[in-house]
Amino acid sequence: MVKVSLKDGSVREVERGTSLKEVAEGISRGLAKASVAGKVNGEVHDLSYPLEEDASVELITLDNEDGLEVLRHSSAHLLAQAVLNLFPGTKLGIGPAIANGFYYDFDSEHVFTPEDLEKIEAEMRRLAKENYPYERRKVSRAEALAFFGERGEKYKVELIEDLPEGVTISMYTQGNFTDLCAGPHIPATGLIKAFKLQNLAGAYWRGSEKNKMLQRIYGTAFAKASDLEDYLFKLEEAKRRDHRKLGLELDLFSLHDEGPGFPFFHPKGMILRNTLEDFWRKEHQKRGYQEIKTPIILNRIMWEQSGHWDHYKENMYFTEIDDQDYAVKPMNCPGGMIMYKTKLRSYRDLPLRIGELGLVHRHELSGALHGLLRVRNFTQDDAHIFMLPSQIKDEVIGVIELVDYFYKVFGFEYHVELSTRPEDSMGSDETWEMATNALKEALEAKGMDYKINPGDGAFYGPKIDFHVKDCLDRTWQCGTIQLDFQMPEKFDLTYIGEDGQKHRPVMVHRVVYGSIERFIALLTEHYAGAFPVWLAPVQVRVLPISERHHAYAKEVADKLVELEIRAEVDKRREKINYKIREAQTEKIPFALVVGDQEEEQKSVAVRRYGQGNSGEKMSLEDFIALVQEEIRTKKIN
Repeated sequence: MVKVSLKDGSVREVERGTSLKEVAEGISRGLAKASVAGKVNGEVHDLSYPLEEDASVELITLDNEDGLEVLRHSSAHLLAQAVLNLFPGTKLGIGPAIANGFYYDFDSEHVFTPEDLEKIEAEMRRLAKENYPYERRKVSRAEALAFFGERGEKYKVELIEDLPEGVTISMYTQGNFTDLCAGPHIPATGLIKAFKLQNLAGAYWRGSEKNKMLQRIYGTAFAKASDLEDYLFKLEEAKRRDHRKLGLELDLFSLHDEGPGFPFFHPKGMILRNTLEDFWRKEHQKRGYQEIKTPIILNRIMWEQSGHWDHYKENMYFTEIDDQDYAVKPMNCPGGMIMYKTKLRSYRDLPLRIGELGLVHRHELSGALHGLLRVRNFTQDDAHIFMLPSQIKDEVIGVIELVDYFYKVFGFEYHVELSTRPEDSMGSDETWEMATNALKEALEAKGMDYKINPGDGAFYGPKIDFHVKDCLDRTWQCGTIQLDFQMPEKFDLTYIGEDGQKHRPVMVHRVVYGSIERFIALLTEHYAGAFPVWLAPVQVRVLPISERHHAYAKEVADKLVELEIRAEVDKRREKINYKIREAQTEKIPFALVVGDQEEEQKSVAVRRYGQGNSGEKMSLEDFIALVQEEIRTKKIN
């Protein structure tokens, strides 16, 4: 007998060799029917997997990501089966599950078209209805090579030849199709019901441009049709909200071949940017931060001292001045170290909170550039906090509370990850353990749920990452808190303690926005360009019905501008309905129509973006009070 420890804490005894499916059946018929795979000691297996020793077991259904990943991997095999049925002679590459979907790479003389995707999808549906079981078979290396070699599957043969000695080789068969695969898979094709083939792309075999370009077919699959429809709707909505498209339409920023990855901000984009920076400055001043500015270019010696020369060199830009090597800063922190050392610090000076909206440059591959989300120069809203070891917990909690406040203002939900020591790191095991535990204690003191992200810390310390979720349920990593015992050591930072001796401060690196550019991209897509009033580059546009109303329109706009409300007048000789449509297209929060009646009554006809033909009549004073209140409270509509 073997002992099976279940997720609910219960323990069952079963016969040695009992499959995961039989374990599920022993719990309930409903669970057995819903399960698609199982975890044994944390590793995912088919339901046919036999239990040969005591183990912790978790049955996997399609209502979580593990189950969906197995479903999508199985869908990739179904795609390959359909392609081979329709286009005999096609050679197979690989077909993994990926985030939200799957793909398969093919080497075919036939060039696939969007119309082919419809045919392939129809064949997949036919095969799914046949409800073929996914059957696993262990084979020897010789047997696998013979099987795929006879079928001319050269890519599979290459994969087999590259497998290390002693590794288990398995093949999966469903119907007339067999593939090389480690698994796991769902029990049968009949579970694949809600799926869609999405697009085509080229992909070099094994990611090397030295190899042949294969044809990649992407698809997605979900447990339910409603989930698939929701996902496809959000994909279309994401295209509509694409910040690159909206950035041009709303005249916020542009990207040019003359500077790939170096964005140009237009006047309206600068208003948005400056508003975000002003908010940042105001909130940081309230919390005891002081602002500095450090140079963009610094000597190579300093970058060697910081460790960036050894750990980050491939992402940096370089120049030579007076026969000496210099680097354009990829991070702001070394400048903060130099500033700290300009005078002797006492324990009474700590914590010292220093903020910088610092422009940094990082060399990104051209293929990775993406609007404002992945650029080569950007402004980090950095801050470095120098503190006593006894102050770590309180200071980290203070940053957590600041980040939480910011994200609530913008209407974002978020989750937190704690990233631990990477392989390429500096410092002792003891220091890393102390730093990691300090971050854990701060998170737990705030009662925050978090997940561990192993090995993804910075090379100088562990970090807390904040991942915000937008209105389309996409997540973006923005804020971060990095605890650092290494930089103070490398730069020989000290303070005079109560005992009159020199001691080493601890340091926190942290950002809230992450990058101003990236955050603007995120906000643009989250709000679909319809920014809240306090952020909108133009908050009010006054629309005179005819030329004789221009004077009153200017009077209204001047009054608004005097009160620091961003307003303008549309004086074009166009019909009023056209002007209203233009204001809507440009997503201006308020359009004020003014004519004879409004001028006589010192009122305005208010049209709020997205609310159709409202045209509510208000006195100018009441409208001003409305706008000022929405700006003051940073209201999100």
